Amino acid sequence: MFTHLDKNKRGQMVDVSQKKVTERAALARGMIRLQPETIQAIQDVALKKGDVLAIAQVAAIQGAKNTPRIIPLAHPLLLTKINVDFHFTSEHLICNVEVKAEGKTGVEMEALTGCASGLLTIYDMCKAMDKSMCIEKIFLVKKTGGQSGDYEYKGTDH
Repeated sequence: MFTHLDKNKRGQMVDVSQKKVTERAALARGMIRLQPETIQAIQDVALKKGDVLAIAQVAAIQGAKNTPRIIPLAHPLLLTKINVDFHFTSEHLICNVEVKAEGKTGVEMEALTGCASGLLTIYDMCKAMDKSMCIEKIFLVKKTGGQSGDYEYKGTDH
């Protein structure tokens, strides 16, 4: 049974009033494939729109904070930490977003939404230079806390 469906199979926000407040954490990762020239321009802060990583970091933080405005059934949470980290490979820019809160529901959606927002901002800022960009593999790396327990991605492709 999906907890987000009522008896008539319509969407509903889950009642978490009886859950205990616990520490919750989640780490999401995503990547965007870029041309080598675009990677170099980002590293050199040489794009017309400015410092891509600084703006994308703010966008990722805003995305995490605004998750309940974007995801209809997400609960508003008081987030206690949002950390955004970027690093490059030869053809990708990797975005990691870590989110923490003390609450009655998890922060997976906040981490994933933050990651997506950061990557979309990179796309927006670089689109004049690189039409072949591709956002790839946004996924939950790990989560801790809550009734469902801890989770860690076991794949080998990341």
